[in-house]
Amino acid sequence: MVITIPLVLLLAVFVVLLLRFKAVGAGAAVAVALFGFYLAHTGAADTVNELVTAVTDAVPGVGR
Repeated sequence: MVITIPLVLLLAVFVVLLLRFKAVGAGAAVAVALFGFYLAHTGAADTVNELVTAVTDAVPGVGR
């Protein structure tokens, strides 16, 4: 059985861990989240999606 975990969920867990272990502050986490939100509404969104897809396809066991 294959279990699929959305990338956004993995990144959210990563951010929570960074906040928990005080590797980043809450302000920095909010700034990065807002940057990602606004980046998704630009012309760079397709390029970022293609890059992430290429990386996940290249890593064995992570791709679709």
